[in-house]
Amino acid sequence: MHKNGFLVVISGPSGGGKGTVVRRVREMMPELALSVSATTRPPRVGEEDGREYYFLDRDAFEEMVAREEMLEYTSYCGNYYGTPKKEAQRIMASGKNMILEIEVEGAEQVKRLYPDAVSIMLIPPTIEEMRQRLVGRGTEPIETVEKRLSRAAEEIQLAGEYDYIVINQRDEIEACAKQICEIIHAEGARTGRMTAEIEAFLI
Repeated sequence: MHKNGFLVVISGPSGGGKGTVVRRVREMMPELALSVSATTRPPRVGEEDGREYYFLDRDAFEEMVAREEMLEYTSYCGNYYGTPKKEAQRIMASGKNMILEIEVEGAEQVKRLYPDAVSIMLIPPTIEEMRQRLVGRGTEPIETVEKRLSRAAEEIQLAGEYDYIVINQRDEIEACAKQICEIIHAEGARTGRMTAEIEAFLI
């Protein structure tokens, strides 16, 4: 019996360290597929099209939305972010579990489409730590940082809608990634996801 993969959604406010943690999780679990998101924001130093994101202009992004080709999307601080639907469906149909690193609004959309998706909110330990991380990036003006902090306060109020909350402590990426890996392993062993194995045993 063919077994589809499941979705793991890593979300949370800016400054939570999502990108760094997800990279480490994938190093620990190379079998975990990553769906590359699309965005209209410009690339940061060192980012490559098709690796961190598909970098699109607004017209191209809006055309994909109009054609219902996005699994989820959101507008955040003046830019669009979204997950191409076709790629996500292809990965899960192949039987691989897939990790999505997306914004909070997008995570809500995914949960509506895939109620069995595993949602994890990643947050820094304090709002001050978040501020230091955002300022420390040096990639955005202080006005944008303040917008992100204001948005973060609203997003964290939605924490109760997530399956798990993981706190990304300063300089503890390894421990944070390990905790997420443990969650994924446990979710893979849920009774509802083991139907094929149970049926094979009973035949």
